[in-house]
Formats: sequence, structure tokens, C-alpha cells
Amino acid sequence: MMQSLQSLFRPLLESARDLTPIVLVIAFFELVVLQQPLPNLGEMLVGLLLVLAGLAFFVRGLDLGLFPLGEAMAHAFARKGSLFWLVCFAFCLGFGTTAAEPALIAIAEEAAEVAAQGGMIADTLDARHGYALGLRLTVALSVGTAIVLGVLRILKGWPIHLMVAGGYMLVVVLTMVAPPEIIGLAYDSGGVTTSTITVPLVTALGVGLASSLKGRSPLLDGFGLIAFASLLPISFVLIYGMVI
Repeated sequence: MMQSLQSLFRPLLESARDLTPIVLVIAFFELVVLQQPLPNLGEMLVGLLLVLAGLAFFVRGLDLGLFPLGEAMAHAFARKGSLFWLVCFAFCLGFGTTAAEPALIAIAEEAAEVAAQGGMIADTLDARHGYALGLRLTVALSVGTAIVLGVLRILKGWPIHLMVAGGYMLVVVLTMVAPPEIIGLAYDSGGVTTSTITVPLVTALGVGLASSLKGRSPLLDGFGLIAFASLLPISFVLIYGMVI
């Protein structure tokens, strides 16, 4: 019973510790620099408690569910020894979680609205919907491809620093030839892909896969998949902008 209570309250205490600096910074600038009381103090306190509980449950859920699930599937694929199914799973994982990412949906709809106002596409509902859908599918495709590349890197032992450096060189070249209107959106697309579901599952997949393979280190080889998931969307969206 005592152990269960400790496992319940420990994430709450850790979340409170992580939130404390943010609260102190906001309070300092609001009360000392701006010299005005905090607006809607009661609602803010309730919201802070909800954030605290949400973070605690989220972290606990990762420990209990997503991380073990990702590692278990990585071990299972390693035992199965089928490269085809491992690559299919890696692609579907990256594509599916990214396509359903709320942040990506929001930025795609906003980009379609701005593109219509700027005359890049027709200012109709169908045109805006098609532009937003195409952007979402492009980013999702890029993340699926990125996870596949990351898995192949773990399997083959390719050096991550050379792959990342080559990827950013490609981004620089594409930036020089891509339409200026798409560049900012492309760079933002690299950030919205690292969602709360994708990151834990992909990280657990990489660590689990590296720990299942002889000659691979979970620390040296298991991480780095998220770097590809942030890098490739930039290139893909720049190309998407040139195509449309």
C-alpha cells in the first residue's frame, strides 16, 4: 500500500519541482517588473493544478505504457528477424502518429489560410483543404521515411553525425532554390513532428532495437531517431513548396 502511494505521489512531486521555476519566473516579472497583480488568480491556480496533475499522469503513463510497448515490439521484431516487417512498422509508426498530430493539423490549416490570402492557391474551401491535406501527408511521409532511415542506421551501424550533417547540407541547398513563401513553414514543420506520442514510441523502439542486436549499444546506437524525424520534414516541405 505504501509503495503504491509512493509511486502515485512521486510523479506529482517531480512535476511540481519542474514547474516551480516557471511559476517563479512568471510571478517575478508580473509582480516586480510589471508591478501588477496576477489576473484571475483563482483560475490560474486551478489551471496550474490541472497542469501539474496532467504532467504527472502523462509521465507515469509513459513509464507504464508507451516505453515498455515500444521496447517490447523492438525486441519482438529483432527475434523475428524480418527486415521487411520491421521497416514497414517503422514507416507506419512515423506516418500514422504524425498525420494525426494536432499541432501539425493546426499549422497546416493556418498555412492553407495564409496561402489563400496571399494568392498562392485559390481562395476556396476545396483548395485550402487540399493544400492543408497535402502538407500533412508530406510531413507524415517524411517522418515515416525518417524513422526507416533511423532504424536502418541502427541495423547497419552508420555514423549518425555524417547522416545528420549531410541532411542539413541538403536543407541548405533546397532553401536556396525553394520559394521564399515556403521556407519558414518548412522549418516550422520540423518542430511540430515531435509529438507526445511519437517521441516516446520512437525512442523506445530505437533503444529496444539497439539493445536486442549484438554489437549495438543502446546508448550509442539507440538514440537519434528523433533527429531524423525533425530534419527530413524540412526537406520534404521545401520540395513540396517547389512542386506546388
